[in-house]
Amino acid sequence: MGTALTTAQLVRIFDRPGPRYTSYPTAVEFTGEFGERDYLGRLDEAAAAVGEPLSLYVHLPFCQARCSFCGCSVIITEKRDVAARYLEYLHRELEMVAARLRGRRRVVQYHWGGGTPTYLEPAQMEALQAQVVRHFDIAADAEQAIEVDPRVTTRAHLDTLRRLGFNRLSVGVQDFSPIVQDAINRHQTEEATRELYAAARAAGFQSINFDLVYGLPQQTAESFTRTLESVAELRPDRLAVYSYAHVPWIKGNQKRIELKDLPPAEMKFELFSAALETFVGAGYRQVGMDHFAVPDDELALAAEGRVLHRNFMGYTTRPAPDQIGVGVTSIGDVRGAYAQNTKKLSTYYACIDNGRLPIEKGLVLTAEDRLRRHVITQLMCNFLADARETERRYGIRFDEHFAGELAVLRADGGPATYGFVRVAAEGVEVLPPGRRFVRNVCMAFDAYLGRHAAKPVFSRTV
Repeated sequence: MGTALTTAQLVRIFDRPGPRYTSYPTAVEFTGEFGERDYLGRLDEAAAAVGEPLSLYVHLPFCQARCSFCGCSVIITEKRDVAARYLEYLHRELEMVAARLRGRRRVVQYHWGGGTPTYLEPAQMEALQAQVVRHFDIAADAEQAIEVDPRVTTRAHLDTLRRLGFNRLSVGVQDFSPIVQDAINRHQTEEATRELYAAARAAGFQSINFDLVYGLPQQTAESFTRTLESVAELRPDRLAVYSYAHVPWIKGNQKRIELKDLPPAEMKFELFSAALETFVGAGYRQVGMDHFAVPDDELALAAEGRVLHRNFMGYTTRPAPDQIGVGVTSIGDVRGAYAQNTKKLSTYYACIDNGRLPIEKGLVLTAEDRLRRHVITQLMCNFLADARETERRYGIRFDEHFAGELAVLRADGGPATYGFVRVAAEGVEVLPPGRRFVRNVCMAFDAYLGRHAAKPVFSRTV
């Protein structure tokens, strides 16, 4: 039986630094000991799995201006020739990777991220897509997604993207409040977003996602609720409601944000509660930790059937055993190893000029890593780690292997105490009241967390 807690008590108990688990092990475990030679070996292994599909991520890092809240890997420039040169090298990297994969080319999930992909001119988009389809076979039913910024995306962009086969847009919104937009250096009127949304529908996009962020400077319950209601009225197919991660020790641009302007943890908790109430009340289904979808959306259906998946590109219904990443800072997940490209343009160019893939660091997963990744991923996606299924897959006794972890969940003051988690012979289930604390539940299964207790690494879980 759960124990009723006030918001203040919940925050005091559960608000602590923790990963978002876009991967396990997380990117902070990547090391320079993993290099190009290791990645080439993994690509060779992947090439042998000819019948298996791929995911493909293309990183386009350019933006015209830097938002002070941004945690992405971006390059700020108004010099269009910088992007033109980058695309030349990106084309070459695509060719190099495809050659290594030999006959394995079928892609079922395909994403352009950034930065601002619509920073590119339509003609540049066409040239990039031509290079992709020259070397990869995009499945007819593939999810082809792109992140767009209403401030720079034109009807010509939208028409070009539809013609190229893109079928899902992810629209950056954050918050419609002018005061919040001033505080984060991102000026984007509600009218501009509505116009883009209408144009995208007219262009034929059947799947549109809005990205919102809570916990931003100057954000209040009243202002964020107005944004939530406006968004619900538009009714995009999917919504992502991300927690602002304040990590100025990693992202220097965030140093412009003063701590006094950020909503305290209790208010931040209430902001997400408002989103949950608004969107569920409007008929959306909660998907995973921080997403919502209309009931007939395939993401909602997958969540309901507990067959949802997750990778570096986010929640997906089209899992592939290997993910290829191209472009600076992109991350691949190939044959049990993570591989990340270099962050520096100059290094990226030098590697490709020398006929080398621009791998900077990575990690080979151990058998234990793979087991724990499976458990954490199932909790993050489907709120259930099925003990019997995990035992069949990995040849363990769940209750014995994770005896310590289950004890942590059951301990006095642990998630089970408050009715957030059910621990039983069948496995571990995150119950509806505990879904916003799923990161905390997953942390019990994270074998690496103790290494980072002495220094700040992760954002807070509330």
